[in-house]
Amino acid sequence: MPDEEWPDGPVVVGVGWSFSEQLILTAAGLATALGQHLVCAFVDPASYLTEWEPEAQRTALSLDPIINEEAEYPSGQVQRNLESILGQPGETWSFRLLNGDVPKALNRLAESTDASLLVVGADRPGHVARLDRFLEGSVSGSLIRSQRCPVLVVPDN
Repeated sequence: MPDEEWPDGPVVVGVGWSFSEQLILTAAGLATALGQHLVCAFVDPASYLTEWEPEAQRTALSLDPIINEEAEYPSGQVQRNLESILGQPGETWSFRLLNGDVPKALNRLAESTDASLLVVGADRPGHVARLDRFLEGSVSGSLIRSQRCPVLVVPDN
């Protein structure tokens, strides 16, 4: 790849309800170094029903017609936590709320924004997290196998 330039596009970082400051600072530092906008994306787990719709007909909304005000709390809290690290969203970074299965939603965002890099945290340790990965699969593993742009997995410290 020496002849090719680094792809032009935002750096996308996938964040969960709880995330490490190291993940955000790593993604923000890379976005700055590459001269790109940082897109912080939270996938609403309450919207998993969107994945049941055929891909060609899928919208960004959940199929559940009832507005779940409780589901708005996590994304608002996530954005406040991001703002405590990065400051107010604007020219350098933005926040996106996504719906559906986490790896599929992050894949769609990376493709639709022509992301130059996708950054995610490493799999959580522990028995419950291991059971989740067994049942649902690893987010980072799924992204590494399916994403067209480079994927960086940042370990927790």
